[in-house]
Amino acid sequence: MMFARIDQSPVARWWWTVDRWSLGALALLIGFGTVMSMAASPAVAERLGYTPLHFAERHLVMVPLALAIMLGVSLLPPRMIRRVALIGFLVAIIGVAMTFAIGAEIKGARRWINLPGLSLQPSEFVKPTFTIVAAWLFAEQKQRPRFPGNPISIALFVALVLMLVKQPDLGMAVVVAVVWFAQFFMAGLRLYWVAIGTLAGLGGGVGAYFWLPHVTSRINRFLDPAAGDSYQVNRSIEAFANGGLWGRGPGEGTVKDVLPDAHADFVFAVAGEEFGLVVCVLIVAIFAFIVLRGFSRLLQEGNLFVLLSATGLLIQFGLQAVINMASSLHLIPTKGMTLPFLSYGGSSMLALALGMGMMLALTRRRLGGSEL
Repeated sequence: MMFARIDQSPVARWWWTVDRWSLGALALLIGFGTVMSMAASPAVAERLGYTPLHFAERHLVMVPLALAIMLGVSLLPPRMIRRVALIGFLVAIIGVAMTFAIGAEIKGARRWINLPGLSLQPSEFVKPTFTIVAAWLFAEQKQRPRFPGNPISIALFVALVLMLVKQPDLGMAVVVAVVWFAQFFMAGLRLYWVAIGTLAGLGGGVGAYFWLPHVTSRINRFLDPAAGDSYQVNRSIEAFANGGLWGRGPGEGTVKDVLPDAHADFVFAVAGEEFGLVVCVLIVAIFAFIVLRGFSRLLQEGNLFVLLSATGLLIQFGLQAVINMASSLHLIPTKGMTLPFLSYGGSSMLALALGMGMMLALTRRRLGGSEL
């Protein structure tokens, strides 16, 4: 794709202002995710009674839609990003509330709404949209001290976390909390509130351990594998051991035949067995590159809303990847969280495409911090 510098069409202006390195790295992840879907999902589909390519075909249907969302959103200016996020957040939060009434219960959690041909997880879309909404509220409070941006953001955050814990989806609540707290800190949160917030987070973690049975079980199994069923984690570690440095080769893995979530939460383990340590390190490097490259684009950013929004989206993206990979390696208690663009999951892929499209739009080069 080549455009003349004097071309003033929207697509040409986008091409010369967007971070093409980040765009290429994201495209590489999506491409490798397609390969991993073909490698990891057939065994899972056959165990569940579907045709071998059931999940792979659904993944392939989502890829062009995700690319269209990411590229389309990346064309928007910051002002339109804010509007899209506000509308998206309102729709997503209503969807989360609806899961308590009509949500499908899967593995003891009500996080999904069944639609014709699609199972939608509204909380996935809450993550990127709330990040933008919170950034806008914090920035407005700074620019107009009389505007109650901080209190509104706090109220929305508390309501959202309570809804996520009730589903229950503690991992999602933790990601939302970390991103929101980081944004609040960057917006000028006083240090004593940082200390109070940190203590409150630790207290919440202790409370979750004692009052939420599924959290208690996962932490106990992490600390003492003999305390409960650690089948998936054990198979995941076995997959990495089988793969060694260079892997057993594409399609040659065997652990995926007995690993229930090989195509979703444990796709990193399948990559480790079939492609080896070298490719796993490369995957980690790509995630790190996207996050660090995004931060580097913000070093000279003077618009507080853009700075807070893009930082939140990058932290969210990197943290989700770290949680998934650390769970697969048994470095933290297991958490059902997808590996961005590599794991199977329609809602996750579309929400990630929305978030990364927003990040690409916000990190585009603009003269004078323009929001037009």
